[in-house]
Amino acid sequence: MTPVDLAAASLARLGVPMPAAKGGLSCRSPLDGSVLGYLPAATSRDHESAVSAAADAFVAWRDVPAPRRGELVRLLGEELRAAKDDLAALVTLEAGKIPAEAAGEVQEMIDICDFATGLSRQLHGLTIASERPGHRMMETWHPAGITAIITAFNFPVAVWAWNAALALVCGNPVIWKPSEKTPLTALAVSAVAARAAKKFGGVPNGLLACLIGGAETGARLAADERVAVLSATGSTRMGRAVAPIVAARFGKAILELGGNNAGIVCPSADMDLAVRAIAFSALGTAGQRCTTMRRLFVHHAAKEVLMARLQTAFASAKVGDPRGEGVLLGPLIDEAAAKAMQTALEEARALGAIVMGGERLPGPGVYVRPALVEMPCQAGPMLRETFAPILYVLPYTDLAEAIALNNAASAGLSSAIFTTDLREAETFLSAAGSDCGIANVNIGTSGAEIGGAFGGEKETGGGRESGSDAWKGYMRRATNTINYSRALPLAQGIRFDLPD
Repeated sequence: MTPVDLAAASLARLGVPMPAAKGGLSCRSPLDGSVLGYLPAATSRDHESAVSAAADAFVAWRDVPAPRRGELVRLLGEELRAAKDDLAALVTLEAGKIPAEAAGEVQEMIDICDFATGLSRQLHGLTIASERPGHRMMETWHPAGITAIITAFNFPVAVWAWNAALALVCGNPVIWKPSEKTPLTALAVSAVAARAAKKFGGVPNGLLACLIGGAETGARLAADERVAVLSATGSTRMGRAVAPIVAARFGKAILELGGNNAGIVCPSADMDLAVRAIAFSALGTAGQRCTTMRRLFVHHAAKEVLMARLQTAFASAKVGDPRGEGVLLGPLIDEAAAKAMQTALEEARALGAIVMGGERLPGPGVYVRPALVEMPCQAGPMLRETFAPILYVLPYTDLAEAIALNNAASAGLSSAIFTTDLREAETFLSAAGSDCGIANVNIGTSGAEIGGAFGGEKETGGGRESGSDAWKGYMRRATNTINYSRALPLAQGIRFDLPD
């Protein structure tokens, strides 16, 4: 069956009509470049309708007890379980992921729903010791308001769930602006969420909305003062565009942007483990993850052995239609991605790099061989994120040098070290070690679990999504002081006595 036929079948089972045959934004499958259909882009009137409805929904939803809000998210998780196969198929067809990765992405949605359901009974603040007798001080957390979620093509559904599940249990309505490259998966998930809302009963109109469109649609959400929280996942360029708009109106922005992630291989590393971890981190999703390993620093003593094994791994990794048997790398998302990859490799060669692989493969769709690049120094394209399967390799002499190379990138999302030396591992995790939001030991840079807050520093934006205490980003904090005495002592010993 063609991608069009397969998409139609999955959408039909999910109760979503196929998009129109012409007009609007084109939905293309990177598997072969075929057009799956066309969808109308959201207009300013659509935006106003969605935001106005969400504002009304907020007034009702914030008063629903949090455990009851968690029940909606629990139902969403159940509906996602039932629709997992069809949603995963759509992720493969529209984002080009191999089936195992596509199914894993839908599983992330299910997992965060489980996490958020439990969280709905744990939204708590602190009780704080007061310096004044007869007083109690505490902090309380309240829903922030409308939460807009802008997602990228490479994780077309999971990132929405990371944000939406937490925002919903925190008491916020959600408006989703998916990538214009993957709108069908968004419509499918929205239909699944609507089924959960129907089973829940009593969901206010406007609690869940989806606006299909490009940069203009996202810009409207960023500029709207009624949007309390804007969570934006994508390139650093996109973050630079939306962050000032949100900041100018004193809104809250959760930014998860670019990553130029590195791994360090020490002389004591378990090479079997390191090769497998590096291969998945560098090749998974055809190098189109924000956590993809793009830089590798290898100790001189280990370089010859590791490079030989990586060359074998890269050469043997099967590239092709992600539905094919044994395929590990599907297509790049579009021609622009292939062009960016070739530009990066040409720049590396001009610096004196040795490039192995990176060739464009024939046929419909944008398929490339992964590239393993031995660099003479860390410069040029090695300091720039290219969304493609390129791994730059550079030797180092001591751990301090390797950590400095790791931290030299402008982004600070994910990092990893491979070592069996406790001192090296702890140094890497210390304040003098990796400056990234994610620092791993003996696992790769990609494949984060939902239990930990996800995000990074520097040009990655500083935002956090998913687990841990990331829920606080969707709420506002209030400090409360309660005087249960008959006196009025002032803080810091201040006296302010009015005359009799």
